[in-house]
Amino acid sequence: MRRTPRARTGGFTLLEVLVALAVVTLGMAALLGTLNSAAGTVGYLQDKTLAEWIALNQVSKMRLQQGQALSKGDSEGEVDYAGRQWKWSQNIDDMPIPGMLRIAVKVRPSDVNAGADNAWYADVTGVVGDAVGAPRGDLPSWNTTPGPGTPGASGATGTPGTPGTQTTPQNPTPTAPGPTAPVTPFNPSTPNPVQQQPP
Repeated sequence: MRRTPRARTGGFTLLEVLVALAVVTLGMAALLGTLNSAAGTVGYLQDKTLAEWIALNQVSKMRLQQGQALSKGDSEGEVDYAGRQWKWSQNIDDMPIPGMLRIAVKVRPSDVNAGADNAWYADVTGVVGDAVGAPRGDLPSWNTTPGPGTPGASGATGTPGTPGTQTTPQNPTPTAPGPTAPVTPFNPSTPNPVQQQPP
């Protein structure tokens, strides 16, 4: 009796399955490498954020000591923050403005080698001092609300406390520069408002 050859049914050979598994393995390795890199980046950014907070805290501590004389120069220290040891380096120096000091703080984890300047995770600069501008006595008008009336129409001055109007101060300060000018209501459709004379 003669055997008839069977017709080949659909399917994969062993070699095709092995090649497919090799391709999937390479793809999974690349995916795991990308995920590992992303996890490392997240950890670095978390450390960088914590270092920034520590540096800002150190600048704030120096600002709170403003009544006391701050010692100029370099100083270093360690702090325990978020369950980890951090090293900070600080420099306090004069600024070109008399009475002002510049505070520069750098922070890194204590377990990171600080051989190079780029080993610091955060670098924050703050300013402290007693240089304050002398008061001038002028009072700017911050009212940007349009006056009453139809849109595009010029508003009118009103009584103190009326919404949408500007008024002059009742008791101008004696150090105000010159006489008080008439008040012009704000009108967004008029590029250069004309000063209105009081009635």
